[in-house]
Amino acid sequence: MKAAAALVTGRVGAADLFAILMRWLLGAVFVTLGLNKAIEPLEFLKLVRQYDVLHHHVLLNLVTAMLPWIEIFCGLLLLLGVAVRGAAVLILVMLGSFTAAVLLRALALRETSGLPFCAIKFDCGCGAGEVLICRKLGENFLLMALAAALILWRSHRLCLRCSVFKS
Repeated sequence: MKAAAALVTGRVGAADLFAILMRWLLGAVFVTLGLNKAIEPLEFLKLVRQYDVLHHHVLLNLVTAMLPWIEIFCGLLLLLGVAVRGAAVLILVMLGSFTAAVLLRALALRETSGLPFCAIKFDCGCGAGEVLICRKLGENFLLMALAAALILWRSHRLCLRCSVFKS
């Protein structure tokens, strides 16, 4: 009832503004990182190959060719407010798999180098260059929390869909 009244009066609450900021932040991050990967596809291919997860060359090429564009597409959906929950679910799944791969690679590097875990630094392939592993894992968990919050968010009345198709 309150949401309907707010929609009629045009008032925007702090919770709605916070949801917009979460959407825009997550969308901007994914568009930026996706563009960084799409601009340098060969470099991204080399970085993905270092994880030694994909062994067939066709699958490796397919993933490295498509992944940046999927990230850009999901980021744009969030920025525009279209299919917010679906984009957030896809981003959460991608972030979960990226985080697991980065963690496993960091643990393997710790074994071979003998460095303390948080001192390990490498280019994870995210498009941001070399990063410290603890900082990268923290960033990923924060982005995962934002995506999860967008999935669970009840009101999306400030999304493009709700603006175009008012009921």
